[in-house]
Amino acid sequence: MDIAILGYDDCLGLGFIGAADLLLLSRRMLKKKDAPEPYRVVTVSYDGAPIRDGFGRSHAVDASFASLDNCAAVIVPPFFCDGEHVMPPTPAISAAAGWLRRQHALGAILAASCNGVFLLGEAGLLDGRRCTTTWWRHDELKARYPRADAARGASLIEDGRVVTAGGPMSWIDLSFNVIRALCGPEAAKKAADFTVVDTVPATQTIYIPPGYLTASNSFLLEAEHVVRGAGDGALTSAQLARALGLSERTLHRRLKDATGETPKHFIDRVRFEAARMLLETTNSSVKQLASASGYADETSFRRAFRRYAGMTPGAYRSWSQARRGVKA
Repeated sequence: MDIAILGYDDCLGLGFIGAADLLLLSRRMLKKKDAPEPYRVVTVSYDGAPIRDGFGRSHAVDASFASLDNCAAVIVPPFFCDGEHVMPPTPAISAAAGWLRRQHALGAILAASCNGVFLLGEAGLLDGRRCTTTWWRHDELKARYPRADAARGASLIEDGRVVTAGGPMSWIDLSFNVIRALCGPEAAKKAADFTVVDTVPATQTIYIPPGYLTASNSFLLEAEHVVRGAGDGALTSAQLARALGLSERTLHRRLKDATGETPKHFIDRVRFEAARMLLETTNSSVKQLASASGYADETSFRRAFRRYAGMTPGAYRSWSQARRGVKA
């Protein structure tokens, strides 16, 4: 079975070559003596010609769209951009969108990382599907593909053989996800152990700067002010709506439109951001942080924190200190 790595001009070279190398390394380790290869890795472009990545480097490919059909999986790397650049509407991109639609219709798993997810959108494969992209392109994804059910900050989402992941390096997670789907969870674990890859943390939320979502939206800024102003007191969605002069239904709709969150999730996330900052800047105990963040007990605080951070409060504090070079 073939696992294809899609190459196109201006793609991120590391995502293109890295995914191929990771899959090839894993294949070597997974191959059993006197048994056929568990899968074949094929790099592919529109016409089979070399592609030029976003840094201007040329990369040869193994096949063209016309010569490669009925793949088991296709991995789509991100494209290189400066924060404003959108995926160019070139003939090669249009052809790639059509080829991806066909591969999916034939049963292939399609896996895209970061803004490479936009190519799946161009193919119409995000319509009605739960999906994600890197946190700083989330609003653009929602605006460009309004029929997609985009989740902000999610690390990796699978929906109907369409797999989407967050940041530029998430092609690593996608590669192991494809191995898991085609060869089983034990094979994926062996491959991850062999390549010494640590996939923690499992969420983008811990990388989003505090206040990022509210910075350019006065309604969200006011709502966050109410949540933070409640301090360690309980705050329900009804109380938040009342403080903002809205009905609960209107609050729910406006938060859904702006962030994709319910009022409860919005309140939890704002309090998570406050707790995250305290974990980074103070030596307060988890019990003290739970109280300061407005949680009724330490257990519910730990549960909520793990949902957003993908790790316990203690593990987050250690992880944060390690990132900043701070000794525990």
